[in-house]
Amino acid sequence: MMEFSEKSCTIKIDTDKCPSCETKACAEACKKFARGILEIDAEGRASVGQRSQEEILRLGTECLACEFACHFKGKDAIRIEIPINGFDEYLQKRQQA
Repeated sequence: MMEFSEKSCTIKIDTDKCPSCETKACAEACKKFARGILEIDAEGRASVGQRSQEEILRLGTECLACEFACHFKGKDAIRIEIPINGFDEYLQKRQQA
């Protein structure tokens, strides 16, 4: 499992699924729709190992393209978590109404 953070989200990738992925769609989507921070390493796994945490924070666009591409064309190995302040409280209010 690989995990890294951009400005307001956390990307989690189950890299055990990557070697058997034929499309490597996540890296292609990152290159096409963002700044290409996600690459494929020598073992066929998604990686940001070539970047420092500072570079990831600076270059990350939070476009979500890697997650969509992996879900629809890859092995569904990527989850992006985006915390929303106050969301839990909002849901509680909606349930009481």
